[in-house]
Amino acid sequence: MQIFANTNYDFLGKKMPFILASLLLLAAGFISLALKGGPRYGIDFKGGTLMYVKFAKPPHEDEVRKALSDKIKGEISVQRIVGSNELMIGTEIAGEQQLEAERTHVRDTLAAKFGGASGKPDFHAIGRDALAEALRTPMQNLGQNLSTEQLQDIAAKLLTYRDTPPRSGLISNFDELKNVEGVPSQAIQALKSEFALSPFVIRSAEMVGPKIGAELRQQAIMATLFALGGMLIYIALRFEWIYGVAAVIAVFHDTIVTIGLFSIFDKEISLTVVAALLTLVGYSMNDTIVIFDRVRENVKTMRRQSLAEIINLSVNQTLSRTFLAAGLTFMTVLALWIFGGPVLNGFAFALVMGIIVGTYSSVFIASPIVIWWHDRMSARHRTAAAVSAAPRVSSEPREKEPVRKEKTKTARK
Repeated sequence: MQIFANTNYDFLGKKMPFILASLLLLAAGFISLALKGGPRYGIDFKGGTLMYVKFAKPPHEDEVRKALSDKIKGEISVQRIVGSNELMIGTEIAGEQQLEAERTHVRDTLAAKFGGASGKPDFHAIGRDALAEALRTPMQNLGQNLSTEQLQDIAAKLLTYRDTPPRSGLISNFDELKNVEGVPSQAIQALKSEFALSPFVIRSAEMVGPKIGAELRQQAIMATLFALGGMLIYIALRFEWIYGVAAVIAVFHDTIVTIGLFSIFDKEISLTVVAALLTLVGYSMNDTIVIFDRVRENVKTMRRQSLAEIINLSVNQTLSRTFLAAGLTFMTVLALWIFGGPVLNGFAFALVMGIIVGTYSSVFIASPIVIWWHDRMSARHRTAAAVSAAPRVSSEPREKEPVRKEKTKTARK
């Protein structure tokens, strides 16, 4: 499918507005980063808590996020694990000593929002020893005088059933426990009278320290640099080395502009955003390679035209492909940005901005760099040729010719 056929737009003649726009975006991004002390990193990079919370019914991320944001200070991240009723909740804390307090705070907040234990202990949050001790008195009232070892054995069987998949720490009804072998019916009755079942359970809580966040930042930077280095080597081998340099500069431009826009709009950079930036690197590089590949083909058959004319023609020849690829991708990520919700917002925003910047940088950033370099090399060759063709002028001083004195003949008288 070809939308644009036989076009002859002078793209390179309109490069200055785009170059000026890039300079303004870069300057605004650097100023914003300087004023804010760098990018706004998410919990993945700067540290905090990560809690995995499983719900009995499919949870609504927005409701959970709002409930936690109203009660807990600092940044809150809520992300659903695909294919389950489990959420990954991230909060900010100063150190590991606050981990248990933060876990309790999250549990109480969710219980107040979605229903808790109604004043009774939550069966989902109790351990073996506490459960065995809690069962002692109600079972005695039911005529079961059991030893501590027997009570702990019953508690261990109940908790093993509770924590085994597919329940994974969450049951919906105490009657499920009737199928547990070795558990008397009096224990089930005692559970019903002494405990309640909350509609969620905090399966695990872990601390992501600043050191781990720094390591993740370093790994993200190294991943980007290795990707750019590999692409530079590939393009340098397939084309000329200046084409690879121009493509890498254009990709650096796209990445830095996108990060600057994140700072300007006060958006956080998380691991998903890093994934979007790596996707952008590949997308922008691919678009540039398509144009350069057509340039390489046209150079072989159009030796009398200038490089600027060949690149302009190549951009026109690949315009239909660029429009279809960039247009369809842009509409997809735009839909993700608008309808994807807070979890996908950063990822989609990076791709939306990156596709816009990456599409024009292939034409108005990478191509002018190649033209500038070839013009510079051509000027050097012309200068060298003119110098070699000019007649040599000896710098050694010439010897003075002896002055011949004419002898005057005197007439003899």
